[in-house]
Amino acid sequence: QVQLVESGGGLVQPGGSLRLSCAASGISGYVFSVYEVGWYRQVPGVQRELVASIANDRRTNYADSVNGRVTISRDNAKKTVYLQMNSLKPEDTAVYYCNALYRGNNFWGQGTQVTVSS
Repeated sequence: QVQLVESGGGLVQPGGSLRLSCAASGISGYVFSVYEVGWYRQVPGVQRELVASIANDRRTNYADSVNGRVTISRDNAKKTVYLQMNSLKPEDTAVYYCNALYRGNNFWGQGTQVTVSS
């Protein structure tokens, strides 16, 4: 069973930066490499939305709301996907979730809170 653990969230002032990490366990690095991994975020009462994703061939996809401010990357040897977030805005405040998807296998982490506030 694949387990995903997010870390790196916290309180940051507007304009600041955070780097989130999503570490996988219960899976080899080789198998992890075939998964598409995405970062999603959710605020209460709103549907969870995709922030960024990275495919097994490292192609990336970004939501318009974060494009240019966020970079997703992966280290398959470490079984970890990173989300570098810069120029953070109050509207980026949310719980950020990591998702790993490959064919019928779909796994979620428990989430990490990001709060952007002065």
